[in-house]
Amino acid sequence: MELKKGIWLIYLHLMLFHVNGSALNCTWPNAESLYDALDETIFSKNHLRPVNLLETPTNVSISFILVGILGVNEKAQTLTTFLWIRLEWIIEGLTWDEKECGSEKLSVKRENLWIPDIFILEFMDEDQSPITPYVYIDSRGHVMDEKPLRVVSSCKLGILKFPFDVQNCSLSFGSFIHYDSAIRMVLGLSAERILSQSREVLQTEGEWELLNITVAESLLSLDGGGYHDMVFNILLKRRPVLYVVNLLIPSCFLNTVDLFSFLLPPQSVDRSAFKMTLILGYTVFLLIMNDLLPVTGNTTPAINVFFSISLGMMVGSLLETLFITHIQNSSNPHVPRWVRIVVLQYLAPIVCLTNKQQINRVTVDLNPNPTQLVTTVGMQAPFRIHHLEIKPRPIAVDHQPEKSAHDPVMEELRKLSQDLRTISRLVERHFKEPQTLCDWTFIGIVLDRFLFLNYVLFLFSTLVAISVLWTS
Repeated sequence: MELKKGIWLIYLHLMLFHVNGSALNCTWPNAESLYDALDETIFSKNHLRPVNLLETPTNVSISFILVGILGVNEKAQTLTTFLWIRLEWIIEGLTWDEKECGSEKLSVKRENLWIPDIFILEFMDEDQSPITPYVYIDSRGHVMDEKPLRVVSSCKLGILKFPFDVQNCSLSFGSFIHYDSAIRMVLGLSAERILSQSREVLQTEGEWELLNITVAESLLSLDGGGYHDMVFNILLKRRPVLYVVNLLIPSCFLNTVDLFSFLLPPQSVDRSAFKMTLILGYTVFLLIMNDLLPVTGNTTPAINVFFSISLGMMVGSLLETLFITHIQNSSNPHVPRWVRIVVLQYLAPIVCLTNKQQINRVTVDLNPNPTQLVTTVGMQAPFRIHHLEIKPRPIAVDHQPEKSAHDPVMEELRKLSQDLRTISRLVERHFKEPQTLCDWTFIGIVLDRFLFLNYVLFLFSTLVAISVLWTS
């Protein structure tokens, strides 16, 4: 009984040794003999996963080096990169003696071996990678598959902070068919090592700077089973110098010119023509630089909002100029009372403009001495006269007997009185019209100053808000 038990143990040991594999027998220590031995034992079973038991998962080691960042398409939401990728796995039961077979490792066609179906989940385009027909296999059954890979992957781009944006794009490596019970992903190199090697060989950065690479495992559980993936997060930062020089600085220059155009006096200079020319130039500038701006339907970049606000403020300043010009050339002979109250009493002190023009009175005295004319003029406002008053002084006349109504002297006095009243009305009308015109002019100055301060405040608030958004 014990003999039978020992025989069974020896048989099971031999069977396990056979299942787990034995060293290849090479007839000659050369590559041809090794290839023939592999052809007999391994190549004929390339359609099977190289494990002794199907319940045993195959661990596939994954690592890569980021060689180039070829481009970012904001409209299509894709990232194009070029990778050197390395996959490694073990063929269970395969070994050979290096001295007997004459080689430590051998390159064979990938069609001769079972290759794991590892792909990138975010892949969005036709595979245009160079073809590498060979893989390496060593004396311990270790297979190494290295190949270049051009990857066009989907990436949810956040361009709100353009051109000071940072993008986080993921590359998820995993099997498309096999569950985690058959293929498990293993990290070949640490994320720090992948990052350092990528920075050493990175050749086509363009406008993007590689900030960091992190890695995490992911398990997608479904009804039939789970899929095990290795997710690499690539952190990229845009270099903003090109956009600052070509977009932001010229736009700020044009905004500054529009701001200082408020110093032009609208009553003597055609400010509206200057502002229309400025708006036309800004529009042409935006059309020329439109290719530099990102286009996407997901998010509107803050810089696009800034350009729209700048253009809107230029149009608003043009409308303000037209409004002020209309007020200062108003044909209305009277300034409404509510306008005087709102503008002169409330807005004028706010914008540091006070109405220093007091009622100035011109008094013309007619006295008996025709050679003496007394005139008093208030000089507190050099450009306007509020009121003119002509006061005829009584002329001392000796009491003489009444003369007839047809006396020539009395007739001349009546004519002289009528002439004086006519002159008084003409003089008052002459000074009253400039008074109304000066009122409208001062109202226009107050409104112009008030709208200018609002323009400066709104422009400053916009710049601060966008700057905080970019730096946060």
